[in-house]
Amino acid sequence: MSASIIFDQSRLKVYDSLVRISEYAGKSGEWCNELWGELLVDQELYDAFVYYLEHHGLAEFPKCEGYSLTDCYVWEMEQDNLRRDTGKNTAQCNKEEMVLHAFMTMAKMKRAPEKFIRKFQDGRGMDQTM
Repeated sequence: MSASIIFDQSRLKVYDSLVRISEYAGKSGEWCNELWGELLVDQELYDAFVYYLEHHGLAEFPKCEGYSLTDCYVWEMEQDNLRRDTGKNTAQCNKEEMVLHAFMTMAKMKRAPEKFIRKFQDGRGMDQTM
């Protein structure tokens, strides 16, 4: 009797896309694999990443305590502006890196929402819907 292995190649394609975006964004392989692990344990977050790959835009899911991936992205952009001491988004800002950070932030926020809500409320520009 021959055993068949069913293999979902779509996950390989998603992983390959994540690796490519991570390389473009200057993220290490270790960081990329950490995000991949987060995506694998959270189907909704994984689906949102697939949505990003297909539409090159952020989905309005998942949400955590009313905050969306877009809120995470805006917060990451603000953090980047502070690090660069520019006060505004410049051409040096790697948007793909900010998207990857938004996914990582959402993954972490789902585990410890109170920590991130405090950080978000200290900032501005949040499109929060409760």
